[in-house]
Amino acid sequence: MSIHIENVTKQFGDFTALKDVTLDIPSGELVALLGPSGSGKTTLLRIIAGLENADQGRILFNGEDTTESHVRERKVGFVFQHYALFKHMTVFDNVAFGLDVRPKATRPSKGEIRDKVHELLRLVQLEGMAKRYPAQLSGGQRQRIALARALAVEPQVLLLDEPFGALDAQVRAELRRWLRRLHDEIHVTSVFVTHDQEEALEVADRIVVMNKGRIEQAGTPDQVYEHPANPFVLNFLGNVNLFHGRLHQQTSDQNAVSYVRSHDIEIERSPLDSTALKSEIKHIQKLGPSVRVTLAIDGNSEFVEAELTRDAYQNLGLQQGEQVYVRPRQVRVFVEDYQI
Repeated sequence: MSIHIENVTKQFGDFTALKDVTLDIPSGELVALLGPSGSGKTTLLRIIAGLENADQGRILFNGEDTTESHVRERKVGFVFQHYALFKHMTVFDNVAFGLDVRPKATRPSKGEIRDKVHELLRLVQLEGMAKRYPAQLSGGQRQRIALARALAVEPQVLLLDEPFGALDAQVRAELRRWLRRLHDEIHVTSVFVTHDQEEALEVADRIVVMNKGRIEQAGTPDQVYEHPANPFVLNFLGNVNLFHGRLHQQTSDQNAVSYVRSHDIEIERSPLDSTALKSEIKHIQKLGPSVRVTLAIDGNSEFVEAELTRDAYQNLGLQQGEQVYVRPRQVRVFVEDYQI
């Protein structure tokens, strides 16, 4: 099921949540809407679902205009951040709910519902939990049950709103890998909202970076990370250092900013060439497998953060207060929001 979003605008009073948003989502793709709070990603998801109405624009499923269609007619499965499971129902009854409440003419038989629920519980790797209640499950298990319930009605589109946001870091990492494997099995067109850059880069086929109700860039994870369209995308996808300067051109000089990600800052004991900058180590922070080093560049007030592997840090034998040299790699220069 392909989705075409055409010139969608949405206002909430004086606040513009979406501004003339156009986007194509191919059938079977897993797309991440990525951006900070207030960027419009959840509003866009709810408009796709039919839970909100756009002030302007259209939503098309497989080329058919569904803008005025009720949420039930869109055959959309929705998974929320906080599970929304029925506490008084068993796992089995939660998953079966969408099938049980269908009109009698379209409702499967009890045997068909039973087989469907057990098939879905196997799919989400919780087949032994059918008789338990939500309170007897972990947060990760509850979220998988919520996903099974959304899939029970065989949606044409699966929408997930910060599905792992309420979980701790380890469970979140496990579930996003599981979601990627699940999608590779079922291939239902899926859109999920997240503000977690690592989550989007790991899980999605395509990332749509949003900011202030607009799409800044859409592309594969490699495209948006390696070739950011503007400073916002570059800043949002990882820790970035800024170097201010002037860009000399044939006809004029312009203020310019160079952007370098923390892992693209090399630290050397002695300068290998003229691109190395003399610096002083101000702070060292060990972060599990990596080490973050804060340095003051000699001759100006700018600080730089370098991210090293543990091995690289130990091989250099770095100490706070000592003099070293930093070398920026993968430098991206922007002048008035245009990449050079």
